[in-house]
Amino acid sequence: MSALAVGLALVLDAAVGEPPERFHPVAWFGRLVAPLDREWPRPRATGLLAGLALPLGAAVVVAGAVRAAGLVSPLAATAAAGVVLFVATSLRRLLSRVREVCEATGTDLGLARKRVRSLAGRPTAALTGGQVRSAAVESAAENLADGLVAPLAAFVLGAAVSLPVAAGAATWVKAVNTMDSMLGYRSKPVGWASARLDDAVMWLPARISALLIAVAAGVPTAVAGARRWRSAVPSPNSGWPMGALAAALDVRLEKQDVYTLNAEAAFPSEADAARGVRVIAVAGLLAHLLAAWLASLGAGVVAWS
Repeated sequence: MSALAVGLALVLDAAVGEPPERFHPVAWFGRLVAPLDREWPRPRATGLLAGLALPLGAAVVVAGAVRAAGLVSPLAATAAAGVVLFVATSLRRLLSRVREVCEATGTDLGLARKRVRSLAGRPTAALTGGQVRSAAVESAAENLADGLVAPLAAFVLGAAVSLPVAAGAATWVKAVNTMDSMLGYRSKPVGWASARLDDAVMWLPARISALLIAVAAGVPTAVAGARRWRSAVPSPNSGWPMGALAAALDVRLEKQDVYTLNAEAAFPSEADAARGVRVIAVAGLLAHLLAAWLASLGAGVVAWS
């Protein structure tokens, strides 16, 4: 049933992409988090309490819903868990945005600069076409880890206990990542706890993502490249998938005045960027297949014991 839920999430992502924002539970959760983004008398304490309570609350609600579906039938629980995992993960829409940005660099650089703002947080007005493509493929690599591999990994771990726990675990990871993306900045002390928690949660998924990128690209040495360059990136985790993609494509990925990966290479061409999208797409498929296999193994061990 856990493997079927992973398969359903993959099919829904391929067919739908993402629900409209007004119907998207992640957007609903974001509205809960938004009021935290202000000045607080004790911002770190407030952030710690919210960073622990809100993701846990979301996980409990979702696990309860999947458990209630299980009272109807095992198939209903599987469907509910699959929908939860679909909502907690994202790949098709991300790759579509990256592809649009990279294609626009060859026809309308101004439009590409505008569109890339939805993918990468940096000034874009003076970026060259190569720098825009760099920002886009960096985002694809980083979000492979944040938006797909991490929730899938949590689902697999939870599946060793039960389907409701698996759905709750994926929800918890997505909630942690959402809070970090909204609050986890140096200028926002209230987001300190969310950022540290996200760093811990992403440790393993970031490294798994680098390995998946290397396999998807057919370049085993890409992981070694990521290992060499990871310290250039301020984040303790995002350098792994980004570095692996830089090595796999043999391109330079750079956020000006912050980090440079594979500095000896050139910025991605349009062909390089298109290949990067394909590599991330294959890595995402591999992530789903691996998750389904591991989830079925975990459920089998529980049933046997």
